[in-house]
Amino acid sequence: MSVEDEKVLELQHRKEKIFYGGGAKAIEKQKAMGKLTARERIIALLDEGSFHEYDIFVEHDGRDFGMQDKSLPGDGVIIGTGMICGQPIAIFAQDFTVAGGSLGFMHARKITKIMDYALNMRIPLIGINDSGGARIQEGVNALAGYGEIFFRNTLSSGVIPQISVILGPCAGGAVYSPALTDFVFVVENISKMFITGPEVIKTVLGEEISMEELGGARVHSEMTGNAHFFATSEEECFVQIRKLISMIPMNNTTKAEKIAPAAPLPQYDITSIVPNDPTVPYDVRDVIKALVDESEFLEVMELFAANIVVGFGRVAGETVGFIANQPLVMAGVLDCDSSDKAARFIRFCDCFNIPIVTLEDLPGYLPGVDQEHAGVIRHGAKMLYAYSEATVPSITVVLRKAYGGGYIAMGSRHLRADFVFAWPLAEIAVMGPEGAANIIFKKDIVGAENPAEMRKLKIQEYKEKFANPYVAAAKGYIDSVIAPAETRMFIEHALKVSAHKNRSQPNKKHGNPPF
Repeated sequence: MSVEDEKVLELQHRKEKIFYGGGAKAIEKQKAMGKLTARERIIALLDEGSFHEYDIFVEHDGRDFGMQDKSLPGDGVIIGTGMICGQPIAIFAQDFTVAGGSLGFMHARKITKIMDYALNMRIPLIGINDSGGARIQEGVNALAGYGEIFFRNTLSSGVIPQISVILGPCAGGAVYSPALTDFVFVVENISKMFITGPEVIKTVLGEEISMEELGGARVHSEMTGNAHFFATSEEECFVQIRKLISMIPMNNTTKAEKIAPAAPLPQYDITSIVPNDPTVPYDVRDVIKALVDESEFLEVMELFAANIVVGFGRVAGETVGFIANQPLVMAGVLDCDSSDKAARFIRFCDCFNIPIVTLEDLPGYLPGVDQEHAGVIRHGAKMLYAYSEATVPSITVVLRKAYGGGYIAMGSRHLRADFVFAWPLAEIAVMGPEGAANIIFKKDIVGAENPAEMRKLKIQEYKEKFANPYVAAAKGYIDSVIAPAETRMFIEHALKVSAHKNRSQPNKKHGNPPF
């Protein structure tokens, strides 16, 4: 055997040892929890044979508490680049089989290195989090590592898409990196996210709660809004990630890849989805599916603030971001959570050159003491800010109700939507006809021989004079009143003519949105 062959064989042996991570027992324990290993996750997520690993031989930097005598293969994290649907991405995956995936100085250095690669190469970054947190034995070096990661998350924001995948514990300071990224994926019974764990809460507050109840996948998908995609298995999660990557651009200087156009599926007939009676609910997702290619819609934050629907679809092969009121839930009203949800999604679309289509059908903002005290003014203002700030093509369609502040907030002409269309059954007014009639015609109704009949007449009078799309159209606030069957055609045309939109903003360092 030649010297060269011996060296190659030695390289293979060294790699095999590192590939084995924390060893057979640690891997067996990982599998017993229903989890794949870090390397298996990367291979399952990326295109076959596309992964290239870097810094495989990095050693940890710990010298205290006996750490100098311990070997931590790869220092508990794998980094590299690869492809998803033929698109290049950068990735890191924490290896829980090695020191519980704990973050030390060199562990953090590996992560920040691949983050720098992603930013410099302008490619999406995917981080798979599965870690017990900061490595206590390395003290402040571990905390410094988190700080360096957070800084890079912020620097990359709006430049490259950043995706966090929570496939194990993610506690303490570690949770802030996912919170700074664009999309967070969680898996039922596997993902755990919290600032302080159950033991700390029990010690400090005397309250007992399980890890799942405190920060499990459903908690963050349904209650906190910290997670954007929920899956029941790691495999389902990877399918979701691949789908998302296929629909968004690599960076803020490009557009999402355009594919061959396709018609919506025939079972989604837009003319029969929305009831004429404004009080009868329907699923607005069916309207979206009646508009997008092959009726394929990737919903974001499906389980959180369900009174508004956001997500991605394609129209004539081009990725579009949809924001739509959901009459099935709370009549589609806006509140604190739905405003936050919509605002963040609008800003992502604007960052990455994705046109916005808004489908409007709502009675306004949710009234009540709870909402007022929860800061609905501040939260609602986030949505106004996001729409006003956006420079991508923006198209709004008023399906039925558009009352009061809700009419303005949902991508109105006044917030600089490029095109605003309305269906003939749309009602655009300061408030609903019933409430308006009670105020405007109060004396007439009270003084009538038959108040109930007079009220009906006055409600109808108000509808004819104000609660219709033609008053707004007469003022130029609506570009065109269109038949439901014409909606996709009008949206497609609007996307074509606004494809090279160039709206400049006043020169400034940055705005100050109502965070």
